Amino acid sequence: MNREVLEKINEIKEADILVGIPSYNNARTIGHVVRAVQAGFAKYFPDRKTVLVNSDGGSTDGTMEVVHNAGIDDFRSILLSHKTSSFLKIAIPYHGIPGKGSAFRTIFQIADALKVKACAVVDSDLRSITPEWIELLIKPVVTDNFDYVAPLYQRHKYDGTITNSIVYPLTRALYGRRVRQPIGGDFGFSADLARFYLTQNVWETDVARYGIDIWMTTSAIANDFKVCQAYLGAKIHDPKDPGSDLSAMLYQVVGSTFDLMNTYAGVWKGVTGSRSVPTFGFHYDVGLEPVSVNLERMIERFCLGVRELGSIWKDVLSTGLFEFFIDLTTSPQEDFAIPDGAWVETIYSFAAAAHKKLLNREHLLRSLTPLYIGRVASFVKETRESSAAEVEEKIEALCRVFEEKKGGLKRDWD
Repeated sequence: MNREVLEKINEIKEADILVGIPSYNNARTIGHVVRAVQAGFAKYFPDRKTVLVNSDGGSTDGTMEVVHNAGIDDFRSILLSHKTSSFLKIAIPYHGIPGKGSAFRTIFQIADALKVKACAVVDSDLRSITPEWIELLIKPVVTDNFDYVAPLYQRHKYDGTITNSIVYPLTRALYGRRVRQPIGGDFGFSADLARFYLTQNVWETDVARYGIDIWMTTSAIANDFKVCQAYLGAKIHDPKDPGSDLSAMLYQVVGSTFDLMNTYAGVWKGVTGSRSVPTFGFHYDVGLEPVSVNLERMIERFCLGVRELGSIWKDVLSTGLFEFFIDLTTSPQEDFAIPDGAWVETIYSFAAAAHKKLLNREHLLRSLTPLYIGRVASFVKETRESSAAEVEEKIEALCRVFEEKKGGLKRDWD
C-alpha cells in the first residue's frame, strides 16, 4: 500500500465496519452510491466507527473527486435528528492487474489493517442501492456470525441468463449450497473471510482481472465458511440483450468456474444434492426494466455456430448429443428446443474437456457461445407467457437435472 493510504490507516487506527466501492470512470453514478452507504451507516450502525473505501482503477472522469465531495447534507432528510458517530472516507487508486479483483484486494488489505469486524463491497454504478442494502449485507455478519452474505436480487426473467442457465445450477450441484446469485457483485463478509481471501494465491492471475465474484462465492462455500444470502430487491443496471455478444463475459465467468472445479475437485466430488442457505430481508415485488430479446437472431447465431464450430464440438460432445445439435439446425423455428437434459450434458462435457485439456482452452470456451445462445433462445420460447414464479420453477427444475446428472460428470472427470 502507498504512503498516503498507510498514513490514513494510522490516523484512523481501527474501525468497526468498512464498505468498499471499486470504480472505474463511474463519476455519473458513484455519488448516489456513496450517499446510500453513508445513510446506511447512519441509520443502522449509528454507534459504530465506519469507513468507506473507494478503490479506483485510474478513472479519468473525476470519479474520486465525486467520492470526496458526495455526502448527506441534511440528516433530517433521512429521518435522523442528529449526526451520528464518525464516518470516514478513503479514495485511492489501486495497483496490480487492471480489474475488479485488484480493487477488492486493496479493500481487503485496508479492512485487515483497520481490524474491522465486518465488510461489504458494492458496485459503483448501482442506481437501485438504498441505505437498507448496507444493513442487509452487514448485519448477518455482525449479529449472526455469518462469514459471507451473497446478494439476492429480483431480476427480469431474461436478465442474468449466464447465471440462470450455467453458473447458479452448476455451482449449486457442485458444492451443494443454493446461493442464487453467485456472481452478484455486492457482498458482505467477515474479517476472517477477508483475511482468508488475502492469503490465497490468485491476485496476479485472471481471477483478479475478471473472475473475482464467482471465486469469492465458491471459496467461501468450499472452505466451510458460514454462508447466507440477503434479499436486496432490484439491481438496476444497464440491461443486456441476451442475444447480443456476450462471448467475452461467458468466456470469463465460465472459465473461472471451470478453473475452480480443478481447485476444489476434492470438495465437490463428495457432495450430493443441495440445501438452501438462510435468507435475510423482506421479500417484495419490484418493477423491473424490460430486456429486449431478438429470438430469430439468436437461433440464426446458433445455426451459424453449428456450421462453423462443429469440428470442435465433435471432440467434446457425445455422438448422440452432437447429432442432436446438427438436426436442430434444420428444424422449423417453432420446434426449436434444447431440453434440460441435453443442456446439462453439454455443460458437463465442456467442463470435463477443459479439465482434460482436450483442446486449446480459449477455443473450447469461446465455442460454447452459440450453444449457450441456442439454450437461451429455447428458454425464451418456452417462457414467453410465464410469470416470474413460473420461470423460477423452471430454473429450479434445471438445477435438479444438474444434480441428478452429476455422477456422469464425476466419471468423465476421472
